[in-house]
Amino acid sequence: MTDLPYPRILVKVSGEALMGSEPFGLHTPTVARIARDLVAVRALGCEVAVVVGGGNILRGSRVAGEDLNRSTADHMGMLATVMNCLALEQAVEAAGEPARTMSAIPMPTVCEPYARQPAMRHLRRGRIVLLAGGTGNPYFTTDTGAVLRAAELDCDAVLKATNVDGVYTADPKLDPNAQRYDRITHDQALAYDLKVMDAAAFALAREAALPIIVFSIREAGAILAAAKGEGRVTVVAP
Repeated sequence: MTDLPYPRILVKVSGEALMGSEPFGLHTPTVARIARDLVAVRALGCEVAVVVGGGNILRGSRVAGEDLNRSTADHMGMLATVMNCLALEQAVEAAGEPARTMSAIPMPTVCEPYARQPAMRHLRRGRIVLLAGGTGNPYFTTDTGAVLRAAELDCDAVLKATNVDGVYTADPKLDPNAQRYDRITHDQALAYDLKVMDAAAFALAREAALPIIVFSIREAGAILAAAKGEGRVTVVAP
């Protein structure tokens, strides 16, 4: 593990990444591919935690409105992340590594409640830990939850899996003149109002001195490459 750039990592996977070619829900081959990539990272000797979003099922900020208040909508979104983590847990174990889902919203008949010390023990014992339920509180994104858990669990980096190959000055799908960063600071990410993560997540990462590695998850092996310090990435660091 001493040769690894990041001996303990937290991987943030969006719910949309699990859809693959589907318009909604889970695409089983894509879930299996991501699970195999996580297992390959674990095989390096790296300790792996994962935060999964719920946008493939329900995103609270999208459904909140006149008939559904934000707190209720966000709690519904947190429950969606539990479903995604359970699916990914099964896929990881099918790929050959033990995994544990832990939820910030206690539901002991479904999975373990999240607590720092048990999560640390799972990581040290080589289990891939899937962290569901966000922070357990409304008004916080899963990006902020990912950075919070990474700081709590003494992770060396947050690997932020996206649909683009790094951080750009603007959305490269909309602006052909968008410029890509190879490296940027947390302060710059906040000052430039870059949208790859929300401001609270960047601010917390800055306070914890946590590097954020932004990369595309579209290709097989992308998580493994980022964990090894390789591949096409943007590093957000002090």
